[in-house]
Amino acid sequence: MKKIFVLSFISVGYFLNAQNLSNSPYATYGIGDVKYDNTIETSSMGGISTAFISDFTSNFNFANPANNTNFELTSIKLEATNENNYFKTDYNNTKSTKHSTYLSNISLAFPLSPRLKMGLSYQPYSSKSYEIIHTDYNENTGVTTGNRFKGSGTLNTAQIALGYKINEQFAVGARANYYFGNLYDLNELAVSNAELINGYETKNSIRNFNFTLGANYQNLNTSTDKKLTIGATATFGNTSNMTTDYRNSTYYYSDAARTEKANETVIEEKTTNSKNLLPLQASVGVGYGEENKWFLSLQGDYKKGESIAYFGQSLDLQDSYRISAGGWYLPNYNNFRSYFSRIVYRYGAFYEKGSLQIAGQNINKFGVSAGVLLPFKNSSITRMSGLELGLEVGKRGTLKNNLINQNFINLKVGFNFADKWFRKALYN
Repeated sequence: MKKIFVLSFISVGYFLNAQNLSNSPYATYGIGDVKYDNTIETSSMGGISTAFISDFTSNFNFANPANNTNFELTSIKLEATNENNYFKTDYNNTKSTKHSTYLSNISLAFPLSPRLKMGLSYQPYSSKSYEIIHTDYNENTGVTTGNRFKGSGTLNTAQIALGYKINEQFAVGARANYYFGNLYDLNELAVSNAELINGYETKNSIRNFNFTLGANYQNLNTSTDKKLTIGATATFGNTSNMTTDYRNSTYYYSDAARTEKANETVIEEKTTNSKNLLPLQASVGVGYGEENKWFLSLQGDYKKGESIAYFGQSLDLQDSYRISAGGWYLPNYNNFRSYFSRIVYRYGAFYEKGSLQIAGQNINKFGVSAGVLLPFKNSSITRMSGLELGLEVGKRGTLKNNLINQNFINLKVGFNFADKWFRKALYN
């Protein structure tokens, strides 16, 4: 059974790299629609993770690897997300919907010693999947002009994290992040009285490392079981380039599917490299709660604006920040007469000032979230395996200046299989 889980972990990782994700038209800009954190546990609590140390021995925290002082079991997580986006703009009173379901996270974590814990994870970081067609008809000339915008590709991230417990109150951690994938953008201009199409194509090939350092402090009052937690992380140190290939050319399509170009003439072609793809990020959080009962946390995240080549020009994004609040509640795990008393209930909310500014408007995002951990029937509080469910509802963008308002409902489901695996028995 354990070998099957390991083989599934590898094969699912291959599938994750090939899947196509639905997202917003705002993914047109930069590196696409960035997924803040795809783990159900974190997203169900509004995104709090920096000061969150799980009370249970089966949950590994990748966002702040220092927060794994209680982790004692081997854990395999498989999670999927169903995104439902509803778009509206005042321009021509246009409405649209977009749905997708994809594998959003897989992870394997295990303790190397009572003080040292290790985790491996793999999930989408950002994606592009859009096609927008805009046409204008000139009554005076009888000419129709069409603009086609199309994007595709996924940027994935693989992580390896280590957490070390210094003493009962302090811990530190480090995570290496590897980003890889290809992102494509295409802008085509076609005129009804011209045979050729003018196309602007950008391909970003990304192979990038950076690193995250984390620390935490937790003070537990053993007489009241109340605890105060403070955490912080910083991500820095890009070690590789993003290669951008840009081409401006004229051509026509020789097939109905519009995939085969013919009679192509290159007007401009160039290749650039960027080291500022994933710049400095930092997070601080504080939390308070009661051991095995409840927890509440407030968190602030900051990301420095990056620059990216976009249709032959440099696109500079703004600094962004995010404020999150959330936590969890466990009624009474010892109440075996009531299964609902042994469910972990999660809740949260967030506000995110985005890095995009279009037509003088900031493209911001906010939402609320909730979720549950439904423990398996034979799951104890020291082996909290179960079914994870999460819900995230929110809004992004604005209707001002003919921009797009995006409402979203994201559903998440996953499994956490945790046990004392890969350990040699002392006796039979």
